[in-house]
Amino acid sequence: MLLLQQMIVLFILMIIGYGLRKKEIIDDKVSRSLSWLVVNIANPAMILSGSVNSEKMISGSELWRTCKISIILYLGLIIAALLVPIILHVPKHSAGVYQVMTIFSNIGFMGFPLIRSMYGNDALLYASIFLIPFNLLIYTFGIAAMTTGETEQQKRKFQWGKIINIGVISSVLTILIAAFQIQTPDFVKSTVSNLSGLTAPVSMMVIGASMVHIDIKKLFTDVRLLLFSIIKLLVVPIVGMMLTKLFIQDEMMLGICLIMLATPVASMSAMLAQQYDGDYELASKGVALTTILSVITMPIVSMLVM
Repeated sequence: MLLLQQMIVLFILMIIGYGLRKKEIIDDKVSRSLSWLVVNIANPAMILSGSVNSEKMISGSELWRTCKISIILYLGLIIAALLVPIILHVPKHSAGVYQVMTIFSNIGFMGFPLIRSMYGNDALLYASIFLIPFNLLIYTFGIAAMTTGETEQQKRKFQWGKIINIGVISSVLTILIAAFQIQTPDFVKSTVSNLSGLTAPVSMMVIGASMVHIDIKKLFTDVRLLLFSIIKLLVVPIVGMMLTKLFIQDEMMLGICLIMLATPVASMSAMLAQQYDGDYELASKGVALTTILSVITMPIVSMLVM
């Protein structure tokens, strides 16, 4: 029930963003600036809040256990990503986009705010560990999947330096602060807390604003994309959680895994498609459709598996 309430809140924020863009109060330039704010300041602050505003100390065994869980989870998603294009008879030029959309979920803009609201700052400490393989994969496997064409532009090598970004840096800092129980001044805690509070409202309004360019009606007539959404939002998280529950009993860790698996397609998928000449329109539609449907599917998955 708590997840449903949180999804409704996020959906309302998304509608507000859509309305503001329709009224041209938010334009494309403002939307890009707000995205930069979330990616580079608000979301890293939310990750850091998992340690600076928490009294919990993570042990070496807990750290290693969470690392193993995150690695296994992403290995499972890679296997699913290789099967999805085959199951859906996806054309070769779009297969990479479907693979990327299968693996990468909106854990930053949507997942982390949900985790904090449901399980508190302590859960962010563990969730931040999942962000490390996410970044490693999206800048390696993700780009490789998108660059399947034959043109020189499509053969551009991915930049390994991008793996070391603000998301990974804040995740590593969070783990180090908790592991060594580093004390932070109160003004740092207050600053981090205030900045992290921007993540959910600003990110969801940006997502809502981005949908103004998409014909919402056409989203629901794309049969292949609808079938993909069912696999992405229902089949993968339900099967994944059934397998996860065989080895994990901790309620908080199960909740984190659920949100990591059940959140919609990462907006980064569309950005990669645009930059590396993938099917940008398909990726944008995938982000939009799964985001809308996730308001319904995430509570359903939670009721079925938790």
